[in-house]
Amino acid sequence: MNQTDFHIKQITAQESYLVRQPVLRPGLPITSCVFDGDDLSTTIHLGLYNNNNIIGVCSFFKNDHAELSRSKQYQLRGMAVLENFQGKGIGYQILSFGERLMKEKNIKTIWCNAREIALPFYRKCGYQSFGEAFNIPNIGPHYSMFKTL
Repeated sequence: MNQTDFHIKQITAQESYLVRQPVLRPGLPITSCVFDGDDLSTTIHLGLYNNNNIIGVCSFFKNDHAELSRSKQYQLRGMAVLENFQGKGIGYQILSFGERLMKEKNIKTIWCNAREIALPFYRKCGYQSFGEAFNIPNIGPHYSMFKTL
């Protein structure tokens, strides 16, 4: 794939559902992709496009984690890349873009609740897990992770 065919831009919550739904909520209604805070002015949604087709998304929510003492935190949610594009560095591209954006906004810590299957990806991106594993019904085991910017 030619890197010039890719671009990242800020998108609406509704646009993010086009990737959230098939990747994170397959077989569930589109309403299952709506997260609390999606439409807040402090929430930032990013989309990665290949030839004008959205193929990757992530969202950053102004939300502090009680177990992290750092100030200026944002939560990463809804990180997803369409299956045909997984394993090609797309997730790393959009996450790195979002981290740079957060750093420009003077955010000190990004945290997320990562699916067990995504742990190697987040570790490779510099995230560390903390706390105990927990289960999200109908989705599976998750781990809290964070990265200091």
